[in-house]
Amino acid sequence: MKKLIQYTGISLLLLGAEYITAQLPVLSDPVVEKIDISFQFLEGPVWMDGKILFSDIPANKVYQWTEEDGSSVFLEPSGNSNGLALDSQGRLLLAQHGKRQVAVLLENNSDSTLAGEYEGKRLNSPNDITVRSDDAFYFTDPPYGINPADSELGYSGIYLYTASGELRLMDKSLNRPNGIVLSPDESILYVSDSEARKIYTWETDGDTILNKTLFASMSPPGNADGMKTDGNGFLYATGPAG
Repeated sequence: MKKLIQYTGISLLLLGAEYITAQLPVLSDPVVEKIDISFQFLEGPVWMDGKILFSDIPANKVYQWTEEDGSSVFLEPSGNSNGLALDSQGRLLLAQHGKRQVAVLLENNSDSTLAGEYEGKRLNSPNDITVRSDDAFYFTDPPYGINPADSELGYSGIYLYTASGELRLMDKSLNRPNGIVLSPDESILYVSDSEARKIYTWETDGDTILNKTLFASMSPPGNADGMKTDGNGFLYATGPAG
C-alpha cells in the first residue's frame, strides 16, 4: 500500500521547543499525492479498521477513504463533526460543531452525548480530541462553530472528560485553543492557540494539568491547527505554510 499524506502544511517539532531537521523518521521514497479534491472543509483524519475517516464540516458528513474504493460517505449527518478520535474499544468519538458536544458513535450510527454542557451552560463548539490510555479524553472548545456572541460560557476552554464520566475544565486562558494531543507517555499535553500562532504544553498529573509553558511561536503565515505525536515523541503540526 502506498504511504500517502494529504496535507496543507506539515512542521516537525521535538521536545525542547526547537525546530529540527535531524533524526526524523525516514520513509523510503515517500510520495505526497493529491487523492481527492471534492470536499468543502476537511478536519479530523483518523485511521480505523483499514480506512481513513475524516470530517467535512459544512457538508455535515464523515467520509471514509480506502486505496481500493476511494472516498465514500461513512456517516451523515455527522453533527458537523470536526475532530475525530478512537478510544481503546475502537469506538469513534466526534467533536461536533453543530450539536456543540462531544459524542460517541453507536452501532446503529446514532450518537450518544458524552459532554455537552459545563456547569449548566452549553459548550461552544468542540474542536479536537485526544484520548488517554484509560479512555479519559481531553478536548478543545473554541467558538469557531458558532457566533461568538452565542457563547454561553464566555471563554474558550480545554476540558478533560474523566474515565468516570466527569467533565472538568482544565484551562481557559487561550483565545482559540484548537489542536490537542498527548505525548506518547501521556506526561505532556500539547495545545495550539490558532489565534495567537502558538503551541503550549502542560505537564499532566493524574486528572490535572500544570506548568503551562510556551513550546513554539510561529510567524505568519505559519500556524498550527491539528497535531499528532509519533512513538519517538516528535510533534507534527498542520497549518498554512506549516
